Amino acid sequence: MKILFAATPVAGHLNPLLAIARMVLGRGDEAVVATATYLRHAVEASGARFLPFDPGADLDLTRIEDVLPERASLPPGPEQLRYNFERIFLDPMPAQAETLRRIIATDRPDIVVVDDLFFGTTPLFLDRARPRPPIVACSITIMVADRPDGAPSMIGLPPARDAATRETYAAMAAGADAAFGAPVRAYADAKLAAMGLQPLPCSVLHSRHLMADAFLQTTVPAFEYDFGALADHVRFVGALPPPPPQRDGARPDWWDELDGSRKVVLVTQGTVANVDLGELVEPTLAALAERDDLLVLVTTGRRPIENVRGPIPKNARLAEFLDFAALLPRVDVLVTNGGYGTVQLALRAGVPIVAAGRTEDKAEVGARVAWSGVGIEIPAQRPGAEALRAAVDRILSEPSYGARARAIGADMAAIDTPAAILGVLDDLVTRARAA
Repeated sequence: MKILFAATPVAGHLNPLLAIARMVLGRGDEAVVATATYLRHAVEASGARFLPFDPGADLDLTRIEDVLPERASLPPGPEQLRYNFERIFLDPMPAQAETLRRIIATDRPDIVVVDDLFFGTTPLFLDRARPRPPIVACSITIMVADRPDGAPSMIGLPPARDAATRETYAAMAAGADAAFGAPVRAYADAKLAAMGLQPLPCSVLHSRHLMADAFLQTTVPAFEYDFGALADHVRFVGALPPPPPQRDGARPDWWDELDGSRKVVLVTQGTVANVDLGELVEPTLAALAERDDLLVLVTTGRRPIENVRGPIPKNARLAEFLDFAALLPRVDVLVTNGGYGTVQLALRAGVPIVAAGRTEDKAEVGARVAWSGVGIEIPAQRPGAEALRAAVDRILSEPSYGARARAIGADMAAIDTPAAILGVLDDLVTRARAA
């Protein structure tokens, strides 16, 4: 079987697909990965064959401050979210679609797997005149679907507990649709019309799971809200495994200090929202600087360590990249800006979480961290040192957070994630061949 993977050119979108690519390669299938040229090395290191996006979609989003210079002037909120969505996900859609059509014509894959914010599949869904293979969307963020309490998405609202809150949420949903949902849908529909296609049959966000032939939600139900009855093609498949360690296997020279003599706090801003490490890394270092009983680890997400400003406390250890598979079982608290993949990896290892971030989907991830009981959310883009210190102290002193994180980790361990994912792919290909 030949599987074509197509990923939005961001590590957090590509890595889940590479995890699945390694699964299919491991059983002898062929994996072809289409994404931006700057990610070629990561693709080929997985064993998959790399194919570049067509011009217009071949973007290096690690240089997001250069690719989208206006973004820095927009404060976190609906305006920035709308700008990000239109520029990062919708503007490349025509070029992404042409890439897929070219590869489908030349390589004839049996099935296509994409991250759930890869909009290049949308023209293929809507163009019923051209045959296509089955398309599977893999989540790289929270489940986006209609909530029974009427709350809007991407604001970070916990489930409503009473009628008054539901009424408030309804008003907020109307405002969110006016500020984001309706204009972004109109923007997408204009892009589709220019390609000679009909409008979306649903909201832009909901289209990601409703239009796919199968949808893989990469967590367990205990970390998600109750959406009622989801479509049959939506499957919870547990947490994907982390990327394998780098080939040289080198570990920082301080690795032997992870001997259990001190509690370990890991701090990360991921691989995209890490341009300004003053948002979370630096205040966390300041918050815990006097804690001789803690070892504070920082990964800069492949940014230069020199980007961390100010004095480095004696209890801090810094690295541009860390092997999460080996590290997370030794970590007592994760401090994160709410990257979905990082949170799932922490829960897979049973690690409780402090989440502080408001851009992209991070408010939603943080809200689920608090709601599920696995940690504490600080609803701020730049949390203060005092709030961070208090949150870490509380998690270390109250066993309930660690117990809840380990319980969700046990739920993840109970799912045979490779078997679940490969079963979905095999079923779709079998049905397509029979048809």
